[in-house]
Parts: sequence; C-alpha cells; structure tokens
Amino acid sequence: MLRRVLPVLILILGVGGFLALKATRPRPEPVPPQERVWRVETAAVVRGEHQPELALFGRVEAPDRVRAAAPVAGRLLEMRVRDGDRVAEGDLLARLDPRDLEPRLAQARADLEKERLKLVHDGEALEQERDLLKLAEAALGRADKVRAQNLGSASDVDQAREQLARARLAVTLREQSIAEHPARLASLEAKLAEAERDAARGRIRAPFDARIGSVEAAAGDQLQPNQTILTLYPLDGLYLRAKVPGKRSEELRAALARGERLAARARHAGRTFAAELERISGEADARGVDALLHLAPGAEVPLGAFVDLVLKRPPAADTIALPFAALSGGERVFAVEDGRLRAVPVERVGELSENGVSEVLIRAPGLRPGARVMVTHLPNAVEGLRVEEVNLAEGDSANGPITGQTR
Repeated sequence: MLRRVLPVLILILGVGGFLALKATRPRPEPVPPQERVWRVETAAVVRGEHQPELALFGRVEAPDRVRAAAPVAGRLLEMRVRDGDRVAEGDLLARLDPRDLEPRLAQARADLEKERLKLVHDGEALEQERDLLKLAEAALGRADKVRAQNLGSASDVDQAREQLARARLAVTLREQSIAEHPARLASLEAKLAEAERDAARGRIRAPFDARIGSVEAAAGDQLQPNQTILTLYPLDGLYLRAKVPGKRSEELRAALARGERLAARARHAGRTFAAELERISGEADARGVDALLHLAPGAEVPLGAFVDLVLKRPPAADTIALPFAALSGGERVFAVEDGRLRAVPVERVGELSENGVSEVLIRAPGLRPGARVMVTHLPNAVEGLRVEEVNLAEGDSANGPITGQTR
C-alpha cells in the first residue's frame, strides 16, 4: 500500500511546491519604452550666389589649321621640319625644285612680251592696210568709169570690188585685234601673276608662329597639284570641343550673349591648364550641343588629345551649398528642428567643387537662413526621426544610434 501511495504523494508535493514558488516569486519592475536617437552631423544653411560647375569631356582641335600643298606638279627638293616642331613666322619649312616652276614663269613672261610687241606690229600693219583700202577704192572708181565708157569688161569691175572687200575686211580684222589687245594683255598678266605665285609658293614658309601637326611628304617625292605636304596650326589657336547637355546649352548661350566670360579648367597628362568658353554650336544631336572653348596661350597640349574639363556655369543666386550626403532621394533634405527631422523639398541647381571638396547646389524656399540641415546619410531617415547633432571633428561616429530619453 505504501509503495502505491508514495509516488502520488511525491507528485502532489512537487506540484504544490511549484505553485507555492510561482505565487511567491518577485515581480520585476516594468521597463518603460525607449526611442532610439541617431547621431548625425549637421550644417548651417547659408544662402548666397554660387557659380555651379559642369563636368565635360573634350577633344583638342585647331580650327585655323593650315594645310600646305604643292601648287603644281613637281619634285620636293627639301623638307626642313618634322612632326611636332615649333616654328616662327616666316621660317622656311619646305622647298620644291625650282626647275619645275621656273619654265612656267618664263613662258608666262614671254607670252606677255609677245602680246605687247603684237600691239606695236598691229598698229603699223593697220596703217598699211588702210592705205591699201584707199588704193582699192580708187581702183574700183576707175573700173566703174572705164566700164561706163564701154572700154572695160564687167569682170574687171567685179575684180576691183573683190579687192576692195578684201581690203576692208583686213582693216576690220586688224582693228578688232587692236581692240582685243587689253583683254589679252590682262589674261596674260593674270597667268604671269599665277606663275609668280606658284613660284613663290615653291618655298613654303610659316604664315605665323605655329606647331607642325604632321609631315606627309619627304625630300625627293614627286608631288601632284594640291597634294598635301604638311599641316601646321597656330600656337594660340587651340580649342576644346566638348558636348554640352541640351538643357544647359541655352543657359550658356544666353550667358555669352550677355557678355559673360565663363572659364574652365582642363587636365591632361597630369597638367592643368585654363580655357574659356567662346561659342556654342548651332546644331545638336542626341548627345547634346558642341561647345568650343579657347585654350589659354602656352597650353602644351597635342592636337587631338582627349581631356577632362570643368566649366563654370553662370552664377546662380539664392543657392545653398551642401555635401552630397545631405540629399535624400535626390529631391529633398532633412532639417533638424527640436531634435527631430523635417523633410524639405529642394531644387537641384548643379554642383560645386572648391579646394578639392565637391558639394551640391540647391534651392530650398522651405529652409530659413541659419537652419541646421542633416549632412549624414541615413538610409532610414524619415519625417520625425529623433536625432542628436554631433561634431565629427571630435571623433564621434554619426553612423550608429544611441539610446534616447523615455517617451
């Protein structure tokens, strides 16, 4: 009997002990709910006039590049320059064989002298032909008189008339030749001037201070008319051609029309040089509109090089410069008011880079001057989020939450 009752008693005692312990356990104090507070860095709103920048990619060109070509067919006797050489105005660059140019010049001079002599001979011949015309007229008169007296034949009269007609034709042709003399003389003088020009072009000289772009012929080559010998471009005539977005082209065109000077800085092969926007193309394509920027004199950049450049856009008034991290979604920022975030819509104007620091320019009518704006990127930033302003210069971390006050 004891063996049967003992397990039941032990079970009853265990359950009773559990219930007694549960009833007498200590009750914990209730934990009040707490709100997270996020540490963020802020910046004061300062309105002003800023000059946004436009990052572009351009290619060096020389619109005033000169192509030196052979004036006539001939042999290139001498080439004095090579690709990339710098030359001064008037320097001899190349020389054609004068034996290919001088015969043409001599022929033109001879033709001109021949025409001048022809005028003298035509004048003398005209006087003689006029005398012959008078004799022919007298002969016809005599033939008519003899025929009227029935002493001559009709064939004699016809022959006299034929001689008169020939004499008149000779005088007319001679007078016409003399009248055409000024035109023939002008034509031969033009040919002589052309021959002299080609002879002068046989010695190719630099028309200005320039750099040789490319040499396309060598001494001894047989050249054809208008065959390119070399190209050169002025040292101060280099331009950058870059594509500007269509939405910015009218802004830049209007600034140029107002007489504003828009500067740019370009970089190539580790060197920085200046440029200035000169004109905007009148044609556009799917990529944008071409802009031509004049490089500052002395920029040592090879023709055809591709460079990165930053163009200053026209000044924008009533704008605020903030770090890029201040933008949330690209269309709003968060102002910090009484320890909480307030979303403010903004208009993105452009970008600005000073002292190696890039910032975004915005317009935000909803931000008052002096207001504090969060410049720490928070992926979970929402309206009303509780934050605490910190100074990152003191070594604080603005990326993690801290426990705030009890709500």
